[in-house]
Amino acid sequence: MESFFKLKENNTSVRTEVVAGITTFMTMAYIIFVNPAILSDEFGAGMDFGAVMTATIISAALTTILMGLFTNYPFALASGMGLNAFFSYAVASQYGWQAALGAVFISGIVFFILAVTGSIGFIDKAVPTTLKRAVAAGIGLFIAFIGLQNGGIIVASEATQVSLGNLKDPGTLLTVIGILITAVLMARKVRGAILIGILLTTIVSFFMGISEVPTSLGQIFGPPAPLTPILFKLDLKAALSVPIFVIFSFLFVDVFDTMGTLLGTGARAGFLDEKGHLPKVNRAMLADSIGTMGGALLGTSTVTTYVESTAGISEGGRTGLTSVVTGLLFLLTLFIAPLAGLVPAQATAPALVIVGVLMVGAVVKIDFEDFTEALPAFLTIIFMPLAYSIADGIAFGFIAYPIVKVVAGRAKEVHWLVYILALISLIHFFAG
Repeated sequence: MESFFKLKENNTSVRTEVVAGITTFMTMAYIIFVNPAILSDEFGAGMDFGAVMTATIISAALTTILMGLFTNYPFALASGMGLNAFFSYAVASQYGWQAALGAVFISGIVFFILAVTGSIGFIDKAVPTTLKRAVAAGIGLFIAFIGLQNGGIIVASEATQVSLGNLKDPGTLLTVIGILITAVLMARKVRGAILIGILLTTIVSFFMGISEVPTSLGQIFGPPAPLTPILFKLDLKAALSVPIFVIFSFLFVDVFDTMGTLLGTGARAGFLDEKGHLPKVNRAMLADSIGTMGGALLGTSTVTTYVESTAGISEGGRTGLTSVVTGLLFLLTLFIAPLAGLVPAQATAPALVIVGVLMVGAVVKIDFEDFTEALPAFLTIIFMPLAYSIADGIAFGFIAYPIVKVVAGRAKEVHWLVYILALISLIHFFAG
């Protein structure tokens, strides 16, 4: 173990790595409950809840272990927040979840090719930083909006499209309580605040009569649900009928979210070299792309590297042993599958809102004093929740960016690739 993970070389120990792995797991384990809730929503993908939960756990476990063994970095992966909502409510609801899985798989193949050829660095330099940050902020608003809807806080309205729900309704009130509980835990910087928030809100639901109190251990512990309903059910042929910009959106968010996470967490761990580059970054990107393809085969949305990895790094995690521990803990949760059936939608909705808060923070790094940066960013951010589509938000951003730069006499600031992406975005709207 010492020779494989090079513990002494990285100034760490088995105990430190185990504690770090547990910490990372605690901070991201909420995905075990949230991802199945999103992908099984009857207004979204409508997939089998139990099967998606099993796929979520297995894909997170195997990909995280792969990352640890392949790169010796303490990064963890799971189905990405935001992309799972886009998968369910914008793609699967319109084209079917089998086609959506096919689109994710294709995006994973392209990601893999980009990682193998080293093209990701070129694309990263070509795409404006403003748009990357705007996409992160827009996704934050998008999933927070979905969380507020799922919790009944925001409802449909014939007069104004959306309106405030009935806060006296028990379900809606439970969502509000859940947000408050999780917010307090986050403010107190409690490790695993989102997961603990889900569990505490579920307990409150017992007292409110929304969920039934478990009366036996069989309602908490048990074998995992079979993968049969979704395993290898992706439809590549149907995926080819999905607008190309949808696949591009899966790819765009996965690539840049992963790149940003790797650099951010890598900087926190002290992995970056004197030029600010992360050694073995291509290996990490390869592991991520394999996770995306593997997740689609298992039956879940895009698997990506989690920024929550920083939690384990903060506890001293410096090697892939941290990731291996996190992955093994995910595997153990396969045997608490019945517990998920006790968690009401109003207990997972607060998690979406809180994650949205964390993601929208990217907006503060956008230069709104420069209108040529502000307008594309604003359009990207606002259209994601209002058009209910990450793809449309990205498209509006790519169209607006070169236009405002050109009319401002700053065309040289726009990389030629952005013009191509703007053209593809126009085709997305008018020929899709």
